[in-house]
Amino acid sequence: MSELQPEMLTDEQISFQIISHSGQARSHILESLRLYREGDVEGSRGLIHEASEMISKAHAVHFHLIQKEAQGEGRPLTLILMHAEDHLMST
Repeated sequence: MSELQPEMLTDEQISFQIISHSGQARSHILESLRLYREGDVEGSRGLIHEASEMISKAHAVHFHLIQKEAQGEGRPLTLILMHAEDHLMST
């Protein structure tokens, strides 16, 4: 399945993409810590790699918003977008 392109998404869908990708990254990080504590260093590293990919996807969607605003196509600041940015930053 191909990735959705940010320009094809509504504002809400963009926010939920950021929440989804950063939430998956956070879950992978927490699971990697559990594996590391259990001695599965390779499994832990694999999950950290996957988390990095998820953060990159969330960042790409977020960067799309920044680019649009810089081009004068700003979008309204919504509670969902603020929540998405909080997810991204805390992860």
